[in-house]
Amino acid sequence: MPNQTSLDRVWDIIERVGVCMLTTHPAAGLRSRPLQARPDRDDGVIWFVTDLRSAKEHEIARNAAVGLAFIDTRDKAYLSITAKAEVRRDHAKAADIWKSTDNAWWQGPYDKNVCVLRVVPITAELWDGPASKALAMIEFARARLVGEKPKLGENRKVTVRIRPRRAKRHALSTAAPSRRRARG
Repeated sequence: MPNQTSLDRVWDIIERVGVCMLTTHPAAGLRSRPLQARPDRDDGVIWFVTDLRSAKEHEIARNAAVGLAFIDTRDKAYLSITAKAEVRRDHAKAADIWKSTDNAWWQGPYDKNVCVLRVVPITAELWDGPASKALAMIEFARARLVGEKPKLGENRKVTVRIRPRRAKRHALSTAAPSRRRARG
């Protein structure tokens, strides 16, 4: 799969799936929780509306390296993104990406506890699986009968570097996420 096609596939999955698992680095290991992504393909950024009182904001302040995992059950695709995140108290941006479902958690985008996460993807790993469960089951049965490993079609892993479509306000580093920790 050519790199641009792979990159488009990554953004298509992010936009279609919507909810991902965000993994942060608390002091004692890793922690994941579901969040609704607000992707901006042109800028190469994924936004999230979240709460200043939650642990993830404090964990990101200590270590900006995060992971995102998206699962597209319809297309049998699995997407893992390595990214760098920052917490912003930006109510105007929250209003810009606000969805009606956010009202279940806050009193609108200008609620004092609302903040946004700006997540800049660095790399994405994509696994596309077999087209259907039925075909996969038939292939597992065939492979067992003939003593071979199953051939599940186009099951590939693609790693792509993420860059914004339009280079404007920010440049995306191709370096690995910083492992520096804030002193406190």
